[in-house]
Amino acid sequence: MKLILVLCCVAVSGSAPRGRRFDNEKLFRVTPENDNEVKFIKYLDNLMKLDFWKPKYAHNITPKTEVYFHADAQQSNVIVELLEQEKMKYRIVFHDLQKAVENQFNKGQKSKKVATRYHEWKEIAVWAYSISLKYPNLASLVQIGETYEGRPMLVLKIGNQKAKKGIFLECGIHAREWISPAFCQWFVTEALRTYGKDKVMTKLLDSMTFHVLPVFNVDGYVYTWTNDRFWRKNRAPTVKDECTGTDLNRNFNVSWNGIDFDKTPCSSSYAGSAPESEPETEAVSSYIRSNLSSLKAYISVHSFSQLLLFPYGYKEEEAPDHKELEQIAKSAVKALESLYNTTYTYGSIFSTIYPVSGSSIDWTYDLGIKYSFVFELRDEGNYGFLLPEHDIQPTCKETMLAVKEIASYVADQDF
Repeated sequence: MKLILVLCCVAVSGSAPRGRRFDNEKLFRVTPENDNEVKFIKYLDNLMKLDFWKPKYAHNITPKTEVYFHADAQQSNVIVELLEQEKMKYRIVFHDLQKAVENQFNKGQKSKKVATRYHEWKEIAVWAYSISLKYPNLASLVQIGETYEGRPMLVLKIGNQKAKKGIFLECGIHAREWISPAFCQWFVTEALRTYGKDKVMTKLLDSMTFHVLPVFNVDGYVYTWTNDRFWRKNRAPTVKDECTGTDLNRNFNVSWNGIDFDKTPCSSSYAGSAPESEPETEAVSSYIRSNLSSLKAYISVHSFSQLLLFPYGYKEEEAPDHKELEQIAKSAVKALESLYNTTYTYGSIFSTIYPVSGSSIDWTYDLGIKYSFVFELRDEGNYGFLLPEHDIQPTCKETMLAVKEIASYVADQDF
């Protein structure tokens, strides 16, 4: 009865998020050619507090690297004039960010397929309960904690519920990266749908348990639908009254106050007041520690940039298992690229993108989960966080191949 009541309260998705609008706001792409151009972009950020999409921080900008930043309508006009005055090459990816937000959705099409459109949190929660009811022999649902705003954090365990090997699949740690929860839904749906038909997936589900967290940052995800499409952090208060939220992927207890540590509460990458200070991070950490004896791999799903990364992020030194992780990543990328020729880069976080401290996969790796990886899904910048719904299916299909490649390798190991 409770599930029926919840179902009745869920609105159908398929329209643009409510809340803040982004009319005439722009997304810029700039590739600085030299140190002077790098300094100029940093100057713009210092002046206007730009919303960087890639890289996450102004101080990570180097010559010859692509930089994506979002600016409001008034700032955008000034930025265009300044860039042209400096004779810097640039591209406006989106001239009207509001239209891009609305264009994510397949207008007029109400697909009944779960994994072909984006879903609000209530829909995802009902879907998770439905999966556990529909596949009682292959799926179970556990609540591992609550968010700051009191929403349940749900993990779907699919496969052999008594298996001695497990893989944790984490999605939606950054609220605005909608393709991440979409992939977790795709993975669960396809894995169960193809059980008994696909030999590889049948073997994996018979021999392992996948612990799937479809939305890590539930409060932040809800906020992207109701208030601000580009919100990144959770929704807990900070020591500064006017600033809300902690970047949950900077809040794990690994080199927490180390390299690239962000202690500014208003920053989109604020690391929190202490390691595991946030209820969401604490819940996941506790669950991982409780299941550590069986968990052999941890996969974190992000967007965007088309990367497959592994530890370390908090130091330049190669991880003890670097060569093995690199070989697995190479095979996974090869499998992914075989479907649509989508190009991925692989390597350690530190050397491939930028230094990161307090991340989930560095923490799980140092805890003893050897096969820890992070995906940055499509695309490389044409849409960024606004990947349209028509790209969900191809993105998820190719990523599924890579995850199966990693899982198959783990399944074949003797522990």
